[in-house]
Amino acid sequence: MKAPAGFFSALVLLLLIGAVLGQRPRPRKPTRRPTTPRQPSVPEPQEPTDIPPLILGPPSPYPDCPRECLCSPSYPNSLNCENRNIRVIPVIPLRTHYLYLQNNYISEVTAEPFVNATDIRWINLANNRIHRIDRQVFQKIPALLYLYVQRNQLKEVPSGLPASLEQLRLSKNRISKIPAGALSKMGNLTLLDLYHNQLSDSDLSRNTFKDLSSLMQLNLAHNVLRKMPAGVPNNLIQLFLDKNRIEDIPKDYFQGFSHLAFVRLNYNQLSDKGVPRAVFNISTLLDLQLAHNQLTTIPLFSTHLEHLHLNHNTIQNINGTLICPRSLQGDMSDPSHIPRLRYLRLDGNQLSPPIPLDVIMCFRHLHSIVI
Repeated sequence: MKAPAGFFSALVLLLLIGAVLGQRPRPRKPTRRPTTPRQPSVPEPQEPTDIPPLILGPPSPYPDCPRECLCSPSYPNSLNCENRNIRVIPVIPLRTHYLYLQNNYISEVTAEPFVNATDIRWINLANNRIHRIDRQVFQKIPALLYLYVQRNQLKEVPSGLPASLEQLRLSKNRISKIPAGALSKMGNLTLLDLYHNQLSDSDLSRNTFKDLSSLMQLNLAHNVLRKMPAGVPNNLIQLFLDKNRIEDIPKDYFQGFSHLAFVRLNYNQLSDKGVPRAVFNISTLLDLQLAHNQLTTIPLFSTHLEHLHLNHNTIQNINGTLICPRSLQGDMSDPSHIPRLRYLRLDGNQLSPPIPLDVIMCFRHLHSIVI
């Protein structure tokens, strides 16, 4: 019996399909790359974990501009290197008058970067980690006027400071020593800021400040002094001694001061015994601050005083007749005779309102009284 033609056609078609499928390559398993033997690793130098990478400045038109600084054509005499995570001071260009290096990680200041920078007038080194400044640095910059080194790690006042210096800011360091002669021949210095250090009475001799004939502001607040500093220049205008441990003031301490206008002795250990009653009765004094002490009475003061801070003592009463610089029975018609006190702070004592009438009668310029 013969098979139909359609049967043979279908059979041939199936055979062809099978042949095609049989020729498809079988998937191969992925082969692993041959492993190479590891080379022994050489440790690379690591940056301190608390110091971020150095920040480079933008391209500069000045070929002498350090890469980590900014040299602006608008200020050709300024070199701005602040906030760049700098560890070492770069070479300073000759044209620099104003040098900004604050907010970096500089640990010491050496003379090499200043070899050509003989015209520098202003250096800001605040908020670094400086523990040493070579005295040779100042031999390279003899015309320096302003030196700011606050918030660092200095343990003593730098030596070799130039005689040209007008402002020296050394607050918030660890200074416990002023080397002999460190402030000598500095007759141009007008501001000396030693706030928040570790200076004691033994660190300040009678000759420490003797050459500072132009000094107008002396800030020794937040140290560990128990006595008033000796040998303070008599041209001083502002004397700040807050947050020490001062217990008494010699009765003639302020005699000879011809321009003293601002005295701050807040947060000390002053009592009535340690404060002679008339010690602050000096005609030039405008602002007197004695807050946070142990006073029970108000010291005498002159008619020229304008601001008096006596808050947070142990004062129990206030007698306008006793503290008035002028007699209440005297002639008050002349304005020059009326005491100039405008601000009086007495809060934090053992007082209670109302304000005694004799206080109002005496201090007629009083604009504000806090009680």
